[in-house]
Amino acid sequence: MTNEAAIIIETIVKSVIVLAIVAGLAGFLTYVERKILGFMHRRLGPMYVGPFGLLQALADVVKLFMKEDIIPQNSVKVIFCLAPLLIVTATFTAFAAVPLFPELQFGEYKTSALISDINVGILFVIGVSSAGMYAPLLAGLGSTNKWSILGGARAVIQLLSFEVITALAILSPIMITGSLSLVDINNFQEGGILNWLIWKQPVAFVLFLIAGFAETNRVPFDLLEQESEIVSGYITEYSGMRWALFFLGEYSNMILISFLVSLMFFGGFNSLWFIPGSVMMLLKIMAFIFLFMWVRGAWPHVRPDQLMWLCWKVLMPIALLNVLITGVVLLLGV
Repeated sequence: MTNEAAIIIETIVKSVIVLAIVAGLAGFLTYVERKILGFMHRRLGPMYVGPFGLLQALADVVKLFMKEDIIPQNSVKVIFCLAPLLIVTATFTAFAAVPLFPELQFGEYKTSALISDINVGILFVIGVSSAGMYAPLLAGLGSTNKWSILGGARAVIQLLSFEVITALAILSPIMITGSLSLVDINNFQEGGILNWLIWKQPVAFVLFLIAGFAETNRVPFDLLEQESEIVSGYITEYSGMRWALFFLGEYSNMILISFLVSLMFFGGFNSLWFIPGSVMMLLKIMAFIFLFMWVRGAWPHVRPDQLMWLCWKVLMPIALLNVLITGVVLLLGV
């Protein structure tokens, strides 16, 4: 077998494994979130399908497969059908440049848990995942529903607001590490917990995390589908598996943001004391996923005008000031 053929086969195998794991984990997170929210709201959550309701996610998948796929009569059918695929495609494509675990070894064969080692990995991930925000916009425009159009319009507000904050938030860690590669950023934090970038860039971490909540359309920035205002927003006219694809993209994006935060600010998959790097990575991702769910159970929604105010009048000046201070500190060699 030629080297090129081996690389192609290895890439295909990695892609299939990542797709299967992320999709399966995203589906299971729907169960986890319902149990966590149930505990916070003093409810039981899923209980009847399987022990402790563990098979509820599988039952939901079967139900969604069996539901009728309804396409509104006067909708723009091509756009209506392609919108759910866009968010899933964008999210899973972004995982191609994310180092998921340390280098793996099978006998004498070594391979990285990275589908494609791109030297501008962080820009690729942010750019591709941001394309998924166009899915709610297209879904709103393709539907024949005024609430869907309002939800799509709010997608534009979020896209314009927090993409700038995301870019400015990652700029400071990039200035410190001197690389756009997520592998290099991870390796920069070797040597223990004191080398994590969270200690050097706490402001960038907070900004990136806030932007991550908006990117994933999570509370308190779930403006696109606020049931109390616009029914279900851009997703109002969807049913069955097309409806499920939007939430598959949302939960997969939540996993992606958790990976990025862990890689960029919390030491990535470097080992800590006696804990292996792969275990550390899993613990960090689980902690941030729990944070996403915790905020949903504890925080209220914000209004679109509050979102714009927060972005342009609060977060933007803080982000610019953080970049300026980082540049001055690096220039002076402090």
